[in-house]
Amino acid sequence: MIGNLVIFFIAAFFEILGCFAFWLYFRLEKTPWWIALGVISLILFAYILTKIDVEHAGRVYAIYGGIYIVSSLLWLIFIEKESFNRWDIIGAGICILGASVILIGNQK
Repeated sequence: MIGNLVIFFIAAFFEILGCFAFWLYFRLEKTPWWIALGVISLILFAYILTKIDVEHAGRVYAIYGGIYIVSSLLWLIFIEKESFNRWDIIGAGICILGASVILIGNQK
């Protein structure tokens, strides 16, 4: 299970990096090179997510949803230097609880 969690967080990093690269280009008018980084990051994200030791893709995506939310809030703090509020914390907690139920309940 720990191995899966590490893979989920690595996948989240690459997905968020990829999406943020597009954000930089389209919203903040940064150089088009960000698009290339975005595409590469999103391909890595998709590949890494296939390495999760859960049998069905839909379950992987459901579990990943909770990890993605927490990872996005960490990105908010460490990359964008913006604090989260109590609603961010409550929402992330609810999502992680749900993702944990799916992950633990479906262990082989």
